[in-house]
Amino acid sequence: MPILRSSYLVAIAAVLALTACNEAIDTHPAQLVTKRRAIFKEFARTLEPMGMVARDRKDYNPREFNVSALALEKLAMQPWGYFTPDSNYPPTHAKPAVWMQPVEFKQAQENYQATVSQLVKAAEGGNLDIVRTAVSDVQYSCKTCHNQFRKDY
Repeated sequence: MPILRSSYLVAIAAVLALTACNEAIDTHPAQLVTKRRAIFKEFARTLEPMGMVARDRKDYNPREFNVSALALEKLAMQPWGYFTPDSNYPPTHAKPAVWMQPVEFKQAQENYQATVSQLVKAAEGGNLDIVRTAVSDVQYSCKTCHNQFRKDY
């Protein structure tokens, strides 16, 4: 039985790996999708440790947290310029709403940047309860934007 289970897990891993390989390659000369996706991945890498602090899964180090919040604030300005009219091509995960609802998309960007700015202020204050709320607000802003403007795969 353990051999069958092991084989089953290997088969699942192979299918997942092949599925990931089937994603289109960004062949656009400026690689706009690749650039914005790299920034969004950096968002996640930067926000996740702060989320762990907010969920009591990591010790709260105010100095370290503040550095991360400032890094996220800097990142929060970066990906939006890569959503140009000619950047709606595979391997994008952006929904057509990004281009069909530019006012709403811009508002989502501004909401995100505002919540990140509030996170920076909370981090500077050092009150963990306020920090937790600010992290939650940033995460909610991400989720709201994804629901409206990002395809789920």
